[in-house]
Amino acid sequence: MREYLLTLCITAAVTYLLTGPVRKFAIVAGAMPEIRARDVHREPTPRLGGIAMFFGLCAGLLVADHLSNLNEVFAKSNEPRALLSGAALIWLIGVLDDKFEIDALIKLGGQMIAAGVMVMQGLTILWLPIPGVGNVALTQWQGTLLTVALVVITINAVNFVDGLDGLAAGMVCIAAGAFFLYAYRIWYSYGIEAAAPGTLFAAILMGMCLGFLPHNMHPARIFMGDSGSMLIGLVLSAGAISITGQVDPDALALFTGSEKAAVHQTVPVYIPLLLPLTIIAVPAADLVLAIVRRTWRGQSPFAADRGHLHHRLLEIGHSHSRAVLIMYFWSGLIGFGALAYSVNSASMWIVLGVVFLSAVGLVLLLLPRFTPRVPVWAQRFVPPRYRRRRRAPEAVTAVEAEVPEGGERSPVPAGVSGVNGATAIGARSRFLDRR
Repeated sequence: MREYLLTLCITAAVTYLLTGPVRKFAIVAGAMPEIRARDVHREPTPRLGGIAMFFGLCAGLLVADHLSNLNEVFAKSNEPRALLSGAALIWLIGVLDDKFEIDALIKLGGQMIAAGVMVMQGLTILWLPIPGVGNVALTQWQGTLLTVALVVITINAVNFVDGLDGLAAGMVCIAAGAFFLYAYRIWYSYGIEAAAPGTLFAAILMGMCLGFLPHNMHPARIFMGDSGSMLIGLVLSAGAISITGQVDPDALALFTGSEKAAVHQTVPVYIPLLLPLTIIAVPAADLVLAIVRRTWRGQSPFAADRGHLHHRLLEIGHSHSRAVLIMYFWSGLIGFGALAYSVNSASMWIVLGVVFLSAVGLVLLLLPRFTPRVPVWAQRFVPPRYRRRRRAPEAVTAVEAEVPEGGERSPVPAGVSGVNGATAIGARSRFLDRR
């Protein structure tokens, strides 16, 4: 665990330290697009944050290659090299898109090529565990098509959800955290070495997101752009492929008693036949809804709009920060709920806990304008938005002089004119604004 934590910290540190210079480079290079109709931010913000994230990935892999225990991952498996090759290709495509706005179909073709490069180097799905059936071996073409589909779906799911400051990086970090705990349990609890690459990929992915988040939280100083969103989507899919297609349920059967029981143990990580990661269920749902919505309107599935889940949260009255936190909440609930279920699927308390937290999440969605207020004695310890506002004495006096008990507006007294009259009217306006 210490070596994984060291790798995570090095990746986060390199990403964090490079993001500042990358921001200056993006400004000089002109990677600051104009404000579009679907954008939430109101000032031009530089992109190309994926450059820092890519070098953080490279630093994490380099450090892991020189650690005694993690070095075995590079010695016994070609998956880290396959990941680096695919990541470099998708990163270059993202950088070009951040600067020159390349066509969506070209990006899709690049994503498929990057997935194909990883498949050619051994990072592919070899078999598919199916609940109730067991382990189903795939042909080379079946494994290739399924791997490419998984990579493309995950990349676009993360890319679609990248619409608010800190949203994509935070959600992927939560997903990577849940996935790391799952993979680490298979690796060290069951002693299955095939889970080691997926565990390493998840640790590095957490470092990339944690290092970038301080620069990307609202108000963001830099965006990751497609160079970052497609990159972290590819890394997340690589970990999923490594666990799904490389870990043989027959090995888990030694600990669970049978192959079907072993497959049942891995069910929380799979969505049958298509998407082996419940931890990106929220971005995947957003992706499916976007495709259906745009196709129904007669638009291209790649045509951008303001109908994503995070846009809807803003429209119903949530603030920017609260919308991001709500998306974090649902991602964590689904990801860590699936993780808890994989540890003990027979526990009813886990199901009840997930149901209760889901009800809490629905309450948060239905109360967009609810702002909790703290007691007077605790106001000094919380941000200003949670403090009770007090009326200014001069504002109350001005309002009382202008609005009598009958509710009809009274004229400004004869003796109040000029500056004094403007002051009274301004005080009333400020008072009404606060109300």
